[in-house]
Amino acid sequence: MMTRRFRTATLALAGTLLAAASACRVHLEIPRPPAPSVSNWVEQTLQRMTLEQKVAQLISCRYNGDFLPVDGDQWALLRRLVEEHRIGGLVIFGGEPFATAILNNALQDLADVPLLIASDFERGAAVHITGATLFPTVMGLGAADSESLAYEMGRITAQEGRAVGVHQSYAPIVDVNINPDNPIINTRAIGEDPAQVGRIASAFIRGMQDHGMLATAKHFPGHGDTSEDSHILLPVITADRERLDRVELAPFRRAIAADVASVMVSHLLVPALDPTPGLPATLSPAIITGLLRREMGFPGLIVTDAMEMGGVANTYSPTEAALKAIQAGVDQVLLPLDPETVVPFLKEAARSGVLSEARINESVRRILKAKAWLGLDRDRFVDVAALPERLGLRDSLEQARLTFEAAATLVKNDGELLPLPAAGRTIAVFSLSSDPGDYYAGRAFGAAVKARNPETRVFYADADTGQESLDEALAKAADADVYVCALFSSLRAWKGSVGLDPRHSALIRALVQSGKPVAAVSFGSPYLMRDFPDIDAYLCLYRNQPQTQETAARALFGEFDVTGKLPVTLPGIAPIGTGVELRKKTSSSNH
Repeated sequence: MMTRRFRTATLALAGTLLAAASACRVHLEIPRPPAPSVSNWVEQTLQRMTLEQKVAQLISCRYNGDFLPVDGDQWALLRRLVEEHRIGGLVIFGGEPFATAILNNALQDLADVPLLIASDFERGAAVHITGATLFPTVMGLGAADSESLAYEMGRITAQEGRAVGVHQSYAPIVDVNINPDNPIINTRAIGEDPAQVGRIASAFIRGMQDHGMLATAKHFPGHGDTSEDSHILLPVITADRERLDRVELAPFRRAIAADVASVMVSHLLVPALDPTPGLPATLSPAIITGLLRREMGFPGLIVTDAMEMGGVANTYSPTEAALKAIQAGVDQVLLPLDPETVVPFLKEAARSGVLSEARINESVRRILKAKAWLGLDRDRFVDVAALPERLGLRDSLEQARLTFEAAATLVKNDGELLPLPAAGRTIAVFSLSSDPGDYYAGRAFGAAVKARNPETRVFYADADTGQESLDEALAKAADADVYVCALFSSLRAWKGSVGLDPRHSALIRALVQSGKPVAAVSFGSPYLMRDFPDIDAYLCLYRNQPQTQETAARALFGEFDVTGKLPVTLPGIAPIGTGVELRKKTSSSNH
């Protein structure tokens, strides 16, 4: 049967057109209750909960924010998890704003204790909520080296996320990316300098938490020095304790000093911190309680990385992994496989004394304090009709545009190849995607270049494109005056690499050897230049997003000042801090 809140929220949609046309109201504000009020609610709630209800608070499950009919299987599962099992949180993976807000209100209406709803908003709320504001990767923030841009990114992410009922973001990443072959962190990291990572991340954290969203520093104790993906297997960090203190742990200390609300522990094997064979950090009492909680003095929420990942799931059953994580000192177990088996198992472990009530109470208090800080003890629902006034506003989109521009990094510009001419020379654009089925990855970029220079021809290829087609494209472009290569290789879980297709690297080297000027634009890893170090010009945008393709074209034609600096070293090519400044082309320029 449909709940009262679900009906009310659905009816609220009728007012959205009026809301969209109305003048913008003030931004969502999150009032803070006085400390005694928080403490009273936390203790009163804790006292009335049964042991089984307490342990269920430590579990957060995945869901999608799309429309769900109330008689469907997905809604039935969510309802059981919230209403019957009484889990403490949910993690959203994608959704449209109105459907997400309505669903979140309905789920909150089912919950006895308010739900803590989280998501991976690493690049803004738009990562998972359509219509919100999308920002660059945080490596873009590292390239811009701007604390003010980082703060504003955190602010807008928090305001837009809270508008749809999301309270916590699993961001920022504070890993120090010192391995150029890292297949899963890479551009998701701010850079390779621990001091810069800590400084930029702290500004991001302040922006987010000043505006009512819990930030999360991840992936403790540091995922930046591995060439393996913990979604697939358990990576090993071989550094000694001195290096770990100096590099990996330093940004976490800075984040803790900035009062970050939560820390995510990752599935990593770190022998210098815990020599137990095969024991990931997620399940390690020495790393979670000994190092993070006691030695580093972190008082907030400790959450696991997704427990469905291969780094833990390949070795431990879902029930064993969840139990060990809580025993090790974790407060929230995220995305356990088969939660309807895991939750009853943990309840029985609590009843039997395998999990002590004292250990459970520690985590439940932290979870309840976080919920009270968010104001959920007083109002857990969101105003659906107000969404058009809170997501994707012009000021937010303008802030994102400034951030995209500030991130653009020109690593090399031999012979002052850039800015490109708007007329008089033929440009051949090669859009090269190393992902299968992504043939038109650079369509927007090609169109943007052609709009600026009509004498442009665009050639497309992806990982499925055969060598014969590549050779044919090369031959057809032989009479071009300038070559531009747009490079796409997505960074995603379970892929295992962010490198270029070897055939595409060979094509670029052939273009370089032709003697004609060649520019490359990386819409992903900055380390791609290792495959073609002799290229004339190299521009980094750090990820393929709708905005980066337009930004790249504007940069190539000198439409704004390009000032970004590499936040990582390209081994043997360019040290950290490299960046050729390309000033905006004036109307009098005859380049």
